[in-house]
Amino acid sequence: MTTIGHLINGETRCDAERTQAVFNPSTGAADKQVALASKATVEEAIAAAQAAFPAWRATPPLKRARIMFRFKELLEANSETICRLIGEEHGKIAHDAAGELQRGIENVEYACGVPELLKGEHSRDVGPGIDSWSEFQPLGVVAGITPFNFPVMVPLWMYPMAIACGNTFVLKPSERDPSSTLFIARLLEEAGLPKGVLNVVNGDKTAVDCLLTDSRIKAVSFVGSTPIAEYIYSTANANGKRCQALGGAKNHAIVMPDADMDNAVNQLLGAAFGSSGERCMALSVAVAVGDAAADALVSKMQAAMASLKVGAFSDSSNDFGPLITAAHRDKVVGYINSAEADGAEVVVDGRHPEVEGHAEGFFVGGTLIDRVTPEMVSYKEEIFGPVLQVVRVKTMEEAMQLINDHEYGNGTCIFTRDGEAARYFSDHIEVGMVGINVPLPVPVAYHSFGGWKRSLFGDLHAYGPDAVRFYTKRKTITQRWPSAGVREGVQFAFPS
Repeated sequence: MTTIGHLINGETRCDAERTQAVFNPSTGAADKQVALASKATVEEAIAAAQAAFPAWRATPPLKRARIMFRFKELLEANSETICRLIGEEHGKIAHDAAGELQRGIENVEYACGVPELLKGEHSRDVGPGIDSWSEFQPLGVVAGITPFNFPVMVPLWMYPMAIACGNTFVLKPSERDPSSTLFIARLLEEAGLPKGVLNVVNGDKTAVDCLLTDSRIKAVSFVGSTPIAEYIYSTANANGKRCQALGGAKNHAIVMPDADMDNAVNQLLGAAFGSSGERCMALSVAVAVGDAAADALVSKMQAAMASLKVGAFSDSSNDFGPLITAAHRDKVVGYINSAEADGAEVVVDGRHPEVEGHAEGFFVGGTLIDRVTPEMVSYKEEIFGPVLQVVRVKTMEEAMQLINDHEYGNGTCIFTRDGEAARYFSDHIEVGMVGINVPLPVPVAYHSFGGWKRSLFGDLHAYGPDAVRFYTKRKTITQRWPSAGVREGVQFAFPS
C-alpha cells in the first residue's frame, strides 16, 4: 500500500508510527494510506519555515512574483494529473475538478501582482520637510489548515498570497485526500521556490494543535466546519496568533413568483448537487414565495432531476460523484430520514442509488425534499450532501427573515426579474456573499471570500485584497533630514 508522507524543507518525509487509510470514494477501497505527523514532525516543518524566512523575506517581491508566474504555468501543464488525483481521493467528476483547479489558478494569478499590492502609501511634506510612508511587511511563519472538499482550491486561496507577501508557510491539508495538495506543493518548488518556504504536513488533531500553540506560527487560516472553526479561532487567539476561520453554511435561494422558473431550476441543479453538495457555498434550501411558485419549482425540479447521473469520477458524463466517506454518506442519509420522520415530503429519493460496478462506493443520489419547516433538524444543520430542501413561505419578507434568523450567513441568492426586489434583498439580507440570479456567488480572485455570523470567525475574509492585509503587518515611517547646523528647541506637544 502506498504511503503518503510530508514535504519538509524540500524533502519527502514519512512518519511510520501512525497512518490512516485514504479511500477511493467511488469504489470504497483503500489502496493508499497517509502518514499522520507527530508533534516532532510538525515542529520540524515549522523550524524549516523559520530558517527559510529571513532570506525569503529579503527576496524582492518581483522575484517572488516570477516564481508564481512559473507556478501558474506548471499548474496548467499538469492539470490532467491534478484532476485525476482529486477524483481518486475525493470523487469529483473531471469537469468539476477542473473547475476547482481553475479557481485556484486564478488566486495564483492574483498573487502574481504582488509587487503592486505591496507598494504601500507615500505622503510628502506632511510637515515642514517631513515625509511619511507606510509599507506592508510579512508576519513570518504562517499556517493553513484546509478541508477535504476542495483539496486544491482552498490551499491555493492561502499559501500563494502568503508566500508572495514574503512569509513562509506550513500547510496541514485534509488527511482524507492529500495527494493532489502534495503534488501541487512540489510543483511550486519546481517553479523555483526555495526549500523550506512551503512545507506540507499531513495529520490529525495532533498536527493542528501543534500549529495552534507553537509560538513561531504568527497567523493561522482555516476553512472547515463551524464547531472546528470556533475551536481553531479561540485556541489561536489564546496563543497570541492572528486567525481567520471560515466555518459552515446553510445557503438559501429565494425563488420569487416572477422568477424565470426554467432558469432557476437549471441553476439550482448545479448549485445543489454539484460536487455532491460538499461545498460550503452549495444551495441547500430553496425558499419559494407563494404556493404557486413552490408547486412549479418542485414539479420542474422533479422532472429535471430524473436525468441526473451520479457515478464514479472516471466517467465524465456523470454529473456528480460519491461522498467522501462511508460515515459521511450515512450522516447525509440520516438527515433525509430525519426530514421524512418530521413530516417533510421526500419527492426525489437518493438514499439508495444504484451505480453499476460500484456497489461499495459512498454514493447518495440527488434528493429533493418539499414542505420542510425551520423547526426541523435537517433545516437547522448543514447537511453537506446532494440534498435540496424546499421551504414554502407567503412573502419575500418572510423568506428574508428565515435567512436572517439562521445562525449561518455564508451565501445566498434570489431568483427574480424585479430589480427593486433584488436591490432590497441585497441591501437588507444579513449574509456575506449575495447572488442576484447567480446561485453560487463565490467572489473572483481579486475580491475576497467570507460569510457573516457563525460562518466566519475573524475580521478579514479569505484571498483577494483582504489576504494582503491578513498576511502582512503595516509599518509607517516618518522621517526628516534637518538642514546642516539647524538645531531645534525642546517640544513637549505633538508637532503639527
